Amino acid sequence: MDNTDVYAFVSPDNKGMVTLIANFAPFSVPSEGPNFYPWGTEKNARYDINVDTNGDAKPDHTFRYTFTTQDNRGKVDYGSKAAPGSFIYNNGPVNSVTDKTLLFKQFYTVTDVAADGGETTLVKNAPVAPDYVGPASMPNYGALRDQAVVDAKGGGKAFAGHAEDPFFLDIRVFDLIHGGDLSEVGRDTLAGFNVNSIALQVPIKSLTRKNDPVIGVWSTASRPGSRVMKADGTQGYSGGFVQVSRLGNPLVNEVVIPANLKDAFNSLKPVNDHTVKAAVDKVLKPELPVLVQKIYGIPAPKTPRKDLFSIYLTGLKGLNRPAGKVTPAEMLRLNTSIPPTSHPNRLGVLAGDNAGFPNGRRLTDDVTDISVQAVEGAVKVNSQGSATGVNIVKPLATGDQVNSNDKPFGHTFPYLALPNSASSRGISPTGGLHAGGGGTAQQLTAPLTVNGTSLALPAAGLAAGLLLLGAGAVVLRRGRTRTDG
Repeated sequence: MDNTDVYAFVSPDNKGMVTLIANFAPFSVPSEGPNFYPWGTEKNARYDINVDTNGDAKPDHTFRYTFTTQDNRGKVDYGSKAAPGSFIYNNGPVNSVTDKTLLFKQFYTVTDVAADGGETTLVKNAPVAPDYVGPASMPNYGALRDQAVVDAKGGGKAFAGHAEDPFFLDIRVFDLIHGGDLSEVGRDTLAGFNVNSIALQVPIKSLTRKNDPVIGVWSTASRPGSRVMKADGTQGYSGGFVQVSRLGNPLVNEVVIPANLKDAFNSLKPVNDHTVKAAVDKVLKPELPVLVQKIYGIPAPKTPRKDLFSIYLTGLKGLNRPAGKVTPAEMLRLNTSIPPTSHPNRLGVLAGDNAGFPNGRRLTDDVTDISVQAVEGAVKVNSQGSATGVNIVKPLATGDQVNSNDKPFGHTFPYLALPNSASSRGISPTGGLHAGGGGTAQQLTAPLTVNGTSLALPAAGLAAGLLLLGAGAVVLRRGRTRTDG
């Protein structure tokens, strides 16, 4: 139920579609058999991708994924006198999701819940891509994953299953921010791990208003209000569903929100962000710049941080702020009118690539390096909420030196890399050796920065330096503290 990352981007191979991805269950070890990582079922779990189409911080579309399970392990009978049953995920090679050798199967349904409560079923009982046991059990896992990609009603596609974790960074930020001297960098700490992923491709025209191409996106997970453990080992559920996990912008839940307020934030609806100090107050007065000043001697920007307020809570005017009145709320905002580029830059808007972070988030966007600059005040925002320039903070310009994912992403939906398996992955999740750019310290640069002097952005205001979104967040891994309380 633990949200890890949310992605929203105009589909690179279909400009009329937007792709929404939400990941759960971080640090999934590929060898964690025999049960691996099943989804919660419709009785005890809901996984939602929420979309706000008018800036009021309320979901106009809630794309709800629910799961059912077909567990045949108790039916296996090898003909002995012993009671039938099996401990194993599959008892032979699996070449199709319908094979009898796949003993544990799950299925997903996707429902579009409208603001008025009306529901439209987009996908019904589609097969979940099974966990990748290994090449002996699943000699062509790519084919199995393809069977979990199905057409959705109204256009688009849907997917649910395991994937290689697309987030990349050196998580040694926890050791006094990369060792106190940037010595602990260059290792993709997440290399070798997997996540549970849901992905949906939706026609842009079905999500946007005619006069406003901007949407807001966040994911949530919910549990029933009561769970009872019975004497026979079964569980019973009752009460309405309660939101226990929430994620929008990368690194806000994890780094901006303090540990003592995480439960409150995870249960909070965006429309109520202004009512709880977990959200608005911590964006205006983030902790991270204070820690950077203490450890590295870089002066913390003055508070309240109106620049981060625009980046995290309203969107930047001229880039991804909704038209008309906007309710400040933490969510990932995407301007769907900005077309994808054939040569995406990992630094997104910071490098003049307005199709990337913080205008939504692509799989290849290096949100860590962008964010560590944003929290230090590199993005200059005027009183109207438009970015006017960017100043790269030189001592931190080399970033964490992990500039790309350890596995290449796909060119078609769902774009995610295939999951690691315990027997075939070449990287140990206890010490991934991947370093983006070959481990070379690639200095951050901005097209409109000369000798540390900020220059004006183009009139469109989109420009080279919205580096944003990182806000009070350096490279800390999502809600890595438990987000389900």
